[in-house]
Amino acid sequence: MRILVTGGAGFIGSHLVRRLVVQGGHEVVNLDALKYSGNLANLKAIETDARHTFVHGDIGDQPLVERLLREHRIEGVINAAAETHVDRSILDPGAFARTDVVGTGVLLEEARRAGLQRFLQVSTDEVYGSVETGMSIESDRLAPRSPYSASKAGGDLLALSYWTTYRFPVMVTRGSNTYGPNQYPEKFVPLFVTNAIDNQPLPLYGDGRQCRDWLAVQDHCSAIEHVFLRGEPGEIYNVGGGNEWENITVAEQIVGYLGKSRDLIRLVQDRPGHDRRYAVDCSKLRRLGWNPGVPFEEGLRTTIQWYQEHEDWWRTIKSGEFRTYYEQMYGKRLKEGSKFEVRS
Repeated sequence: MRILVTGGAGFIGSHLVRRLVVQGGHEVVNLDALKYSGNLANLKAIETDARHTFVHGDIGDQPLVERLLREHRIEGVINAAAETHVDRSILDPGAFARTDVVGTGVLLEEARRAGLQRFLQVSTDEVYGSVETGMSIESDRLAPRSPYSASKAGGDLLALSYWTTYRFPVMVTRGSNTYGPNQYPEKFVPLFVTNAIDNQPLPLYGDGRQCRDWLAVQDHCSAIEHVFLRGEPGEIYNVGGGNEWENITVAEQIVGYLGKSRDLIRLVQDRPGHDRRYAVDCSKLRRLGWNPGVPFEEGLRTTIQWYQEHEDWWRTIKSGEFRTYYEQMYGKRLKEGSKFEVRS
């Protein structure tokens, strides 16, 4: 197929584009605004592949989106463009609404007008809110608790309304906490790995007992492709790795693998509205024929190795705008934080 992938220079998007082009043989037009987390280095492996066309631009640019759909005879859209980090959404909620809601609306309307065959909205399990017990299913009430998850929920609802109102073939995937190579080092795993490599403290929010279902990026991308090609219009599909771990346990695994002291782990002031637990029931997607394939311990080990072997990639990032952000988020917290006491 000829597919427009948005956000394809980011973490999940770049893995997805490489998969669609190299393994799937699809023709991909990759639209990315190259904001702070977009990185053309993530696409180096396919920079000369004729099946991949990169376009620098914003999904909210209606004339650009309209032109790309027409000129490239696009048949389907996968919207992976998003502002994604909860901490940054607390600092600048408006940016999240502009991209995740307004930008999604532009894509939907232009795709509908062009008569496209498929539209997949890539979303997050965070739209369900904190899940103290049990697991979220696709029909559960949305209860987002941060500007990020609220903006993603808004994009989901807008997308699904296009199925109800226009019968435009929209599908939604809601993925759990994704990790892997090329992830911007503001996120939990790459931040802790790169800090530990440099013997810098690992700022762990609250008591560190927040629980997440960890999903390897290659599994997430295989699920997105599977739903895009085989999913039913108007449906939502949860995507989880089946790997529930508390943040503190993941932090301990990281320092353990790297041979670092647990004294690097620092308990710091929690962020506002921090969700305690996410967990999704993926039986609907399993019935469609998809299953995750990467055990967490294996995926975490290979991810840590990637950051060890690609210091040039992340050191360039952490020396720029990132330093200002990091100091704003963690400077005071780390000064007031405490060392983690090893559990018996």
